[in-house]
Amino acid sequence: MLSKNQIKLITSLKQKKYRQQHQFFVAEGKKTINELLASNLQLHQLYTTTLDFDVLDDLVTQISNQELKKISFLKTPNNALAIFKMPEAKTIDFEGLIVALDDVRDPGNLGTIIRLCDWFGVKDLLCSQETVDCYNPKVIQATMGSITRVNISYVDLESVLRDHRVETFGAFMDGENVYDSDLPDKGVLVLGNEANGIHESVEAHITKRIAIPRFGDLQKTESLNVANAAAILLSEFRRQPSIGK
Repeated sequence: MLSKNQIKLITSLKQKKYRQQHQFFVAEGKKTINELLASNLQLHQLYTTTLDFDVLDDLVTQISNQELKKISFLKTPNNALAIFKMPEAKTIDFEGLIVALDDVRDPGNLGTIIRLCDWFGVKDLLCSQETVDCYNPKVIQATMGSITRVNISYVDLESVLRDHRVETFGAFMDGENVYDSDLPDKGVLVLGNEANGIHESVEAHITKRIAIPRFGDLQKTESLNVANAAAILLSEFRRQPSIGK
């Protein structure tokens, strides 16, 4: 049975300030939880309607479906909810390809971009302080476990781009056609806010502007979803160096 204090802690973790205060985040569903359990993350407590998890008994609390509904952040709860300890920050490796997000606000977009970084072997993801929290429950669900394999750092993006002398590529509507661009296997790819793109203060530190061309006859589409753009651009970054090998 869940105690009032357990319910209070779990429900508080929906808000960023309490996640930061306690240094905990929530994951839901067997697949996502098992992905996190298989990583180096530290489990604080698992609440489940089944006992189909390989964890120490003192870290598991069996609960009813009704109790799960009380604490779940999902419209349709999925068997289990777990609280994990946030990992300590790691050093950023500027020797590889890095993705940087300038004020990306949608949790689904961030979660998808984290999965794309995992897929394309991008080890470091830089996020501006205004970008949605990667431990937001909706982001965690969208990553499907990829958050354990990508080092995510919240930074002053302008300062980082200014202080580290690496080639920086920005995604713009009026940039150079990415399919005609010479792309390296390392550098920083900057993607901007869903509505306003990349801020001018960040743009000032970008060395090359690139764009995904429109092929439609009417040329009416305003822009691509930022996660879709990330997929296309990362694919091109990974394709070009492989051609020369």
